[in-house]
Amino acid sequence: MNAIWTIARKELSDSLRNRWLVAISLVFATLALGIAWFGAAASGQVGYASTPATIASLASLGIFLIPLIALLLAYDAIVGEEEGGTLLLLMTYPLSKSQLLLGKFLGHGLTLALATLIGFGVAAIAIAVLVDDVAVASLAVAMGRFIGSTVLLGWGFIALAYLVSVRVSEKPVAAGLALAIWFFFVLIFDLVLLGTLVASEGKLNPELLPWLLMLNPTDIYRLLNIVAFGDSAQLSGVLSLGADLPIGAGGLWLGLIVWCALPLAGALLLFKNRKI
Repeated sequence: MNAIWTIARKELSDSLRNRWLVAISLVFATLALGIAWFGAAASGQVGYASTPATIASLASLGIFLIPLIALLLAYDAIVGEEEGGTLLLLMTYPLSKSQLLLGKFLGHGLTLALATLIGFGVAAIAIAVLVDDVAVASLAVAMGRFIGSTVLLGWGFIALAYLVSVRVSEKPVAAGLALAIWFFFVLIFDLVLLGTLVASEGKLNPELLPWLLMLNPTDIYRLLNIVAFGDSAQLSGVLSLGADLPIGAGGLWLGLIVWCALPLAGALLLFKNRKI
């Protein structure tokens, strides 16, 4: 455990030195405050609308931003060390491959978690202080749930980035595959699912359809932050299938955890079998 924590501290220190933590926190805080006060500007309303509307807007933005940041943060975790010649050096220390990978994951995960907590936490405090009639207790619960689900979504994509990083031998290839993962889960998956539904003309098993959303962590994330308020009317497009999921919020939380665990387990297995 000491070896894992040592690697994690080194990654966290690198993130601080490279200004990753500060930059991500500032981006999150700025976007959260902007959405909170100007998210309803298109309908002619400026100012804080409501907590559910703010969380839904933040979640819609988060599915684009969080996966991309997580992938950029971690895509070169292993292949970058190998190209820089430091991976072989690290392996000369009393350190196993599993400890190295888990330490890096912990370091990158803490970086993203701290940035998320600081960025959105600052926004939540600003809303509580500046908005007169806001229910502070419900705001705290909603923002806590949102921050927690955002961290899990980010960790899932960090794990996916590790899966790429241990499989390839060149950083440009890893960057290209990381971008492909982002495109697939954020942009392509829902389009393919919607196209499949239209093309099937209702022939697909209706009991199976809602479960297809569990194959995409970004859909789980959006469902979790919308369904939590009990407002299924906000579910549109393929997300409307989520109204028929029989698992509730607990199952959605479990889905995000599985999306963290499975890619990380796959990355550990591939890294153990990788020749250095």
